Parts: sequence; structure tokens; C-alpha cells
Amino acid sequence: MENNNLRYWIGVVSKSHVIRGVEGGFAQLCHGKAAPLKRMRQGDWLIYYSPKTDLNGGEPLQAFTAIGQVRDDEVYEYPMSESFIPFRRNIDYYDCSEAPVHSLLDRMSFTKGNRNWGYRFRMGHFEIDLTDFTVISEAMRKQ
Repeated sequence: MENNNLRYWIGVVSKSHVIRGVEGGFAQLCHGKAAPLKRMRQGDWLIYYSPKTDLNGGEPLQAFTAIGQVRDDEVYEYPMSESFIPFRRNIDYYDCSEAPVHSLLDRMSFTKGNRNWGYRFRMGHFEIDLTDFTVISEAMRKQ
């Protein structure tokens, strides 16, 4: 039975940071801001898009790199240093393969026919519909 209240999200994060989140079972978005995390609810789905391999000086990647489901409704602070205390939320990640965005551009409603497709990703976090989620998640399914 499908839950019509579920929502589907894209988070834009470098691959090295995605790996940390997957290993730790958390999401951290938009340089640690709480607002994007608070928009999501337990059971919602999050797909990470990684424009680069690393935030500073990384190589271009432009691929969907992880997929997970929001575990609970808790958004919490996590002190990474004295001067950086970002917000996080718990995510259950699933085994998947990277999916290059270029192979999906003509199949996703938010990029189809848009030569400036990358602009949407600059928001750092945005909602997509079930159809786009299905296109991306099927491309990420482990072979």
C-alpha cells in the first residue's frame, strides 16, 4: 500500500560528504542548516546528487550517489567543532549504484528539455515527484 503523504527530496552534497552521511546514518544539508531537514518527515525519501567528488577541489561527478529514507522526526545539532555545529537527521540508507545525471536528463520532469538543468541543483535541497523519484531510484538499483 502506497503512502500518499510520502514526499521525495534531492539533497546536493559532494560525494565525500555523502559517504560520511551513509556511514553514519545521517543527512546534513545546505552547510548544516536546519530548515531543509525540517521540511522532511519520517518515511520521506532522500536521494543525494553529487556535483563533485569533494567540496573543495574535487573532480566533477554529476551523479546521484545515495538513496535513503528518513528514519524519524528528529532534527538535532551535532558539534563537529567549537565553531561548526550543524543540524542532522537520521536516515536509513540503501545499497545502490551511482547513476550519472546525464543519462537521465531527458526522463526527469525537472530537467527535461531544459538546457540550464543544473540550476535547480544549486538550491541544495528540493522536492521532486514520485515519477522522478522512480526514474532516479531505478537507475540507482544495484545490478
